[in-house]
Amino acid sequence: EDGVQALKIVERLDGRIDLLLTDIVMPHMNGRDLAEQLTAVRPDTKVLFMSGYTDHAVVHRELSAGAPFLQKPFTPDALARKVRSLLDGVPQSS
Repeated sequence: EDGVQALKIVERLDGRIDLLLTDIVMPHMNGRDLAEQLTAVRPDTKVLFMSGYTDHAVVHRELSAGAPFLQKPFTPDALARKVRSLLDGVPQSS
């Protein structure tokens, strides 16, 4: 539903979270803030950001340089390749 709800779910989970896929712009909490709060308690969680905003100022203001990112719309294949790369720890361009 949103970042606040995601954090409530994380609090109830005992298992590992390998990857957070989050939109940058969301109601109540942006994706960067969600990622920061989640990785503070689950530091091994990798994060992949996505956005449909074409205004690069929005994206670059919210993300640090080199943060894993996918521009919407994306294909299932592009998502799968990016996720696989992140989970395998292989550097890949955004």
